Formats: sequence, structure tokens, C-alpha cells
Amino acid sequence: MDEASLRHLLDDVRGGAVSADDAVARLRRLPFADLGFARVDHHRALRQGMAEAVYGPGKTAQQCAAIVAELLSEPDGGPVLLTRADDEQAAASLAGNPGGQRHGTTVVWRPARPRTERVVVVAAGTADLPVADECVTTLSAHGFAPHRLVDVGVAGVHRLLAEADAVAAAHAIVVVAGMEGALASLVGGLSAAPVVAVPTSVGYGASLEGVTALLAMLASCAAGLTVVGIDNGYGAGCAVVRILGVGARLHG
Repeated sequence: MDEASLRHLLDDVRGGAVSADDAVARLRRLPFADLGFARVDHHRALRQGMAEAVYGPGKTAQQCAAIVAELLSEPDGGPVLLTRADDEQAAASLAGNPGGQRHGTTVVWRPARPRTERVVVVAAGTADLPVADECVTTLSAHGFAPHRLVDVGVAGVHRLLAEADAVAAAHAIVVVAGMEGALASLVGGLSAAPVVAVPTSVGYGASLEGVTALLAMLASCAAGLTVVGIDNGYGAGCAVVRILGVGARLHG
């Protein structure tokens, strides 16, 4: 349940469309639902503006399906995401909860209404696409229609400069890059929009499975660059949702 749905429920109680007992029954489940193996946080959308996601690794397929079902049981809830899911987890969750759409390792149910903010997701190389795709799916689930710029790394900087108009028009940008991670600094120096950088584990031996890109992004001279963990496309998407969500509430 998010803020809008809570206000709608209160209006229904005031108008007589929903009884006080029914409202109490719904609110009783609001903080969390205890499934025995998981405490599903129905309150997160109200606190943070986005619902709890289900992280697949470490869970059984049946646990994933049950948590997804519990999140979907809130009729006015927001998007439901199952992330980093393997084939078995995705299949069980979709079988038990029809209507979801799988995108790589992420499955999405009940995507949010479309939003108008322009978000650009920039991938340095084709090898960075799995992480960029996770970010795009997360953003799409929350109502955005991200514009993707693919294979525009610094080894051929003219490829990025050819897309300068798209970069300049963005309300938020996510940069996904491995190797030495320099693309994030370059984009951060070209745009006034918030830039979220995602280091990836792509690269040769000295890249240290993403550590080199992570440290380079953290040491960027492009002031204000935000950096998430290695290969964390989901986290980058959520960072943009938070940033633009706060802006929408302040100006709405």
C-alpha cells in the first residue's frame, strides 16, 4: 500500500463505501505479513515510495512464489519484482501468480502507471548489457520508459557525443560500465542531471572483477556522482526511483 492508496481507503471510509471494520482488517496487514520463513513488508511502499522486491538467490522456488503471492495480495499495492531469479524460481512464481512478465533474471507483476520523466541508461559495452537490462526492467516496472544508449564506451568517445542531445535532455542518467569505469565521469561532466554509476565485473585481470571500476567511480572528479555496488542494476534503478519520486512529491 502506498500513500495514494491509503488516502483512497480513508476517503472510502469517510464516504461510506468501505466499513470501518473492513478498513481495520486491511490496515492490520499493513506493517508486514509473517509467512513463517519471511516477513513480507507491506509498509515499504508507504515509507519509501516503492514496494519490497523478492531477491531470488538463497530462496527456494516455492518461497519465491509464496512471497510474490503475498505482495500481490495487497490490492492497491505497487509493482512486484522478483530479481536475480533462476529458471526454476521464475517458472514457479509465474505458475503460481499469472500475469507476470520475465525480462532476463527479473520478473515483474503489476507495473506502475507511466511516468513522464526522461531517464537514460548508458551501457559502456555490449558485455555490460545484462546489468543495464536489470536496471531498465526495474525502471520500467516503476513506470518509466528508459532510453538506452548501448556500446558508447570511452574507447570510442565519438559514439557517446553523437547522442549528446539525449544525454542533455535527461532528468536522470544511469551509467553502466566495467573495465576502468571512466564512462561515468565523462557522462557526469556532460549533464546536469543526477547520474547513478554502476560498476560491472566486466574486464581483464586488473579490473579485479569490478573493484577497479568501483574505486574509479568513487574517486570521480565529476562532483555529485552517485555509485552503487558492483553489477547492481536493480539498485541503480531504485536510486533513480527515489530521486525522481522525491522531486515529484515536492513539485506535485
